[in-house]
Amino acid sequence: MIQAPSPMEEPEETEEEPEATRRSADNTESIRANRGWWDGNADEYQVEHGDFLGDDRFVWGPEGLDEEDARLLGPADGLKGLSVLEIGAGAAQCSRWLAARGARPVALDLSYRQLQHGRRIGGDFPLVQADASALPFADASFDLACSAYGALPFIADTAKVMREVRRVLRPGGRWVFSVTHPVRWAFPDEPGPEGLTAATSYFDRTPYVEQDEAGRAVYVEHHRTLGDRIREIAAAGFRLVDLVEPEWPDWNRQEWGGWSPLRGALLPGTAIFVCVAG
Repeated sequence: MIQAPSPMEEPEETEEEPEATRRSADNTESIRANRGWWDGNADEYQVEHGDFLGDDRFVWGPEGLDEEDARLLGPADGLKGLSVLEIGAGAAQCSRWLAARGARPVALDLSYRQLQHGRRIGGDFPLVQADASALPFADASFDLACSAYGALPFIADTAKVMREVRRVLRPGGRWVFSVTHPVRWAFPDEPGPEGLTAATSYFDRTPYVEQDEAGRAVYVEHHRTLGDRIREIAAAGFRLVDLVEPEWPDWNRQEWGGWSPLRGALLPGTAIFVCVAG
C-alpha cells in the first residue's frame, strides 16, 4: 500500500520546451516542480534505466557500483532484522535488495508515480510518499538510512534533510547516500568531449532551473560543494567515516545522461558519503 501523507500534485503540462536557466528556487518551489517532473517522467525513466537498475539490485550510481560488492551499509549478513529507511527510493529497487537480506525497509519517495512502479514490481514492505525534509516518522525509528541518487539533489534545504535523517535514526545508525559528484557542477552535463571543459564556477551554488513560459519551475537541481556537504553532515550530528568516489569500470560501456566511459575515465561522477549517527 502506498501511504500518501499529502495530496498528490499532478504534473503541470506545458506546450513548449522548458527554458533552462540559473536562478534561486526555494524549498517550496523545488518540491512542487520536482514532484511534478518525476510523476511525469517516471515511466520513461523506468523504461530507459530499468534494465541497468534491475528489480532488486542496490546500485549506487551510473558507474554500476553494487552494494553486493561495496558493503557500505555493513556486512550483508548483518542487515537481517534491521529497520532501514530508503530516501528517494524511486521504484524501490534498493529496498527490495534489502528485504531479500532480511532487513525491514521502508521506501520513501516524493513521486507517487515512481512508487506506483514500486508497487507494480512488488515487495512486502511499505511505500511512503513524502518529502525528505519532513519525514513522517517518529524519532529513533530506524537502524539505517540510505539514498542512491535520491531526493538530495532536488531539495533546497539539504541541511534540514540531514537533521531529519538524524532525528529518525537511532544512535550509531548509518546514513549512506550517493549524489552527483560536486565537481561535475563546473562542467556541461554532456557525455562527449564537450563535457570535459569546465564552463561554470564550482563555487556557484545558484540552482539549475527548467521553467515554463510563465516562469514557473518544472525541474530544479541544487548544488553543494564537498565542503558544504561535510559541514551539513557534521552539523546534523553525524560523523563522516568514508567518502567513496567510484571509478568507472571497464565493463560499463553505457552512457547515462552526462555520465559516460569517456568522462568517467577522467572525472569523478559520483560521491558516496558514509556517515554514522553520534
